[in-house]
Amino acid sequence: MMIMMMIIIIIIIIICDALDTEMTDKWSIHMPKPMYEGEDITVLWNRAVHTDREVRGNRPDIIIKSKKEKTCILIDVAKPADKNIVQKEAEMGLKYKTLCIKVQRMWNLKCKIIQVITGATGIVTKV
Repeated sequence: MMIMMMIIIIIIIIICDALDTEMTDKWSIHMPKPMYEGEDITVLWNRAVHTDREVRGNRPDIIIKSKKEKTCILIDVAKPADKNIVQKEAEMGLKYKTLCIKVQRMWNLKCKIIQVITGATGIVTKV
C-alpha cells in the first residue's frame, strides 16, 4: 500500500510541476493538497465525486479537469499480484466507466480513464 501511495504522489508531483505550483524540495516528504487549481486546470486527489445517483467507483486516485480543453481525466493506480494484472485492468475499466459517463453529463466535459497498473514485481500490461 505504501508503494502505491508513493506512485500516486509522484504522479501528482509531475502534474503540479507542469502547472508550476509550489511544492517542497523533497518529493519523498511532499504531501499534496487535496486540490490544486490553476486558471485552466483543476487537479483533485483522493476526493469522491458526488453524483445524482450512487456510483460504485466514485473515488479515483487523481482527477484532472481542464476548462480550456473541456476534458476530465480520471487516473487510478493499482498494484496487484502479477498473476492478477489483466483481471485488475478489466475490473478498473468497468469500475470507473459509470463515473466517467456521469462526469460527462454533470460537468459537460469529455472524460477519459487512465489506469496505472504495476504488478508486484514491476510487470505492466501495456505502455
